[in-house]
Amino acid sequence: SMISAIYGLSDLFRIANTMARQHQGLRRPRIRVSHWKAQESGEVTCESDTHPDLPHKPVYIILPGSMIEPVPEQATAPISQWLVRHHHQGTTICSVCAGSFVLASAGLLDHREATTHWFFADAMAKRFPLTTLKPDKMIIDDGDIITAGGIMAWQDLGLRLVHRILGPTLMLETARFLLIDPSSREQRFYSVFSPPLYHGD
Repeated sequence: SMISAIYGLSDLFRIANTMARQHQGLRRPRIRVSHWKAQESGEVTCESDTHPDLPHKPVYIILPGSMIEPVPEQATAPISQWLVRHHHQGTTICSVCAGSFVLASAGLLDHREATTHWFFADAMAKRFPLTTLKPDKMIIDDGDIITAGGIMAWQDLGLRLVHRILGPTLMLETARFLLIDPSSREQRFYSVFSPPLYHGD
């Protein structure tokens, strides 16, 4: 996984909580952050938590992008059931970059619009034809499923979640502090022509 997404989102949420505490006192909710890992046994366990004394009931689950290429479909089986179970219980499932491949493998993107990194768009379209792929978009918010496109699109996703949880004012405060442009971006401004070079013709 992209370590920058995991720890970058954790820092972004921590700063949003600090802004909330400074501007709203104790009247605002706080964003609780926990890190989870799929074990070889198929169990998904919590590795760290900002509130370890409280019971777990994730409201949002975020899948970070992979370092080099999308996760092979057979490798996603252990986490797929866990994601589907939480989704059925009302959890919003999110992905960054190639994390969308994990969502699609779990069937959570069937007959939905989604985005992924523009470089992986062709591979995703071939593997998951039931997904309506829109690789020009940086983020697609479909209510209970949110997909973010580029490798660094975790910033866009993080601000979107801060907006949902803490409101627009604190989202703008967080963006201003981190020097992140909160306006909508599109991947089409960053993508380049990348033809497949392995077809042998």
